[in-house]
Amino acid sequence: MNKYELMFIVAGDVPEEKREELIAKQKAYVEAHKGTVEGIEKLGMKKFAYPINFKNEGFYVLMNIVFSPAEVDAMNKLMTITDGIVRQMFVKKI
Repeated sequence: MNKYELMFIVAGDVPEEKREELIAKQKAYVEAHKGTVEGIEKLGMKKFAYPINFKNEGFYVLMNIVFSPAEVDAMNKLMTITDGIVRQMFVKKI
């Protein structure tokens, strides 16, 4: 099990209730696959430097997790096809 920072962006046009559901869904996924969530930091709505999928702003979320490397790949693929998530990035902490 390794420590990771997961930064993901929820589309700016997603309603607040749906945004909270997406955040809870990611947390539940980590916990269901024997990982732990050490913290969730909601950084808020920010403008993009350039349009992404024809969107100009998004809600940034930083999640600190402890997870196995194989599960990180699976979660990354799942987040790529999840509606409402614009981008995601996993960074391994040392």
